[in-house]
Amino acid sequence: MIALEKRPQPSRLWALATPLLAVLLTMIAGGLLFALLGKDPFAAIRTIFWDPLFDPQFSGYSRPQLLVKAGPLILIAIGLSFGFRAGVWNIGAEGQYIVGALSGAAVGLALYPYDGWIVFPAMVLAGLAGGIAWAMIPAILRAYFKTNEILVSLLLVYVAENLLASMAVGPLRNPEGGGFPGSRNLAQWSGSANPELIAGTGMHWGVVAAFIAVIAAYVLLARHMFGFHVRLAGQAPRAAGFAGVDPARLIILCLGISGGLAGLAGLFEVTGPAGQIGIDFNVGYGFTAIIVAFLGRLNPIGILLAGLLMALTYIGGELASFMLDIPMAAIQAFQGMLLFFLLAVDLLVNFRIRIKRREIAP
Repeated sequence: MIALEKRPQPSRLWALATPLLAVLLTMIAGGLLFALLGKDPFAAIRTIFWDPLFDPQFSGYSRPQLLVKAGPLILIAIGLSFGFRAGVWNIGAEGQYIVGALSGAAVGLALYPYDGWIVFPAMVLAGLAGGIAWAMIPAILRAYFKTNEILVSLLLVYVAENLLASMAVGPLRNPEGGGFPGSRNLAQWSGSANPELIAGTGMHWGVVAAFIAVIAAYVLLARHMFGFHVRLAGQAPRAAGFAGVDPARLIILCLGISGGLAGLAGLFEVTGPAGQIGIDFNVGYGFTAIIVAFLGRLNPIGILLAGLLMALTYIGGELASFMLDIPMAAIQAFQGMLLFFLLAVDLLVNFRIRIKRREIAP
């Protein structure tokens, strides 16, 4: 008989091993999925994880894209990790990402064609403010009215998507675009462009911001009283109350941080890789960042590595879809398996598996 036995203390070994085990199980389950679709599973796994980095035919393009894709994932996941650690579940980072992009783009387009140095910083501040403002809706409702922040933040994603569509065909539409939806190309205007800082690397200001966020989060969580309050609120809410932690203030701060970083990710994306506001601007970074946050064990360094891994699955998945004719729906299911298996094997951190022999009565 198999039984789960609670450990006296969480296992540090399994805390480190479960992300690796989740990746391995994802490869196995994904290989079975690809085989059922009539594709070579070994070729598919190799194309996703190996070819983008080491195949000379593709690596010249794919390697720089690794940082381009990882930047927004890491930036959003770092923000989410604060709330998740404190028991504040922001599932609507995708909406905050969209509103941050809209806010920053609106400021830049309002200043067009002025190309002074002040334009881009003003857009960054607007993107930050937009993400925070959108996150404050579930934050205030949770802090003062006890509303479920999961539902509110998630539903606001669909509001943001509709707002994006209306802006792309309305106030932010390019007046010289021949009636097509979408704004001016912000990446081609020097005042608002977020260019590659080091040629051939994919490094732009959004990637720099992601690295800064990783360092800042590590310092806050490990060395600052705020990080202690975050950990305490998540692990022992009653003890946090006795320690003087203000729950409402903590909720607002955690959601504000996650919303602000998501808004920055949207701003850096719309001024760089995406280039413009369009009806298909959002590509699911806000939702994928949830997987990145948990795959990285809510640890800033772990999130950095998980973001690079998830970015690799994005690039490799697109390559596998093109080269092996694997449906994108299957690639997305493969990515989702990471979170499923991580949550499944995460039980090993707090529980050990015991095999008990059934005693036969005499």
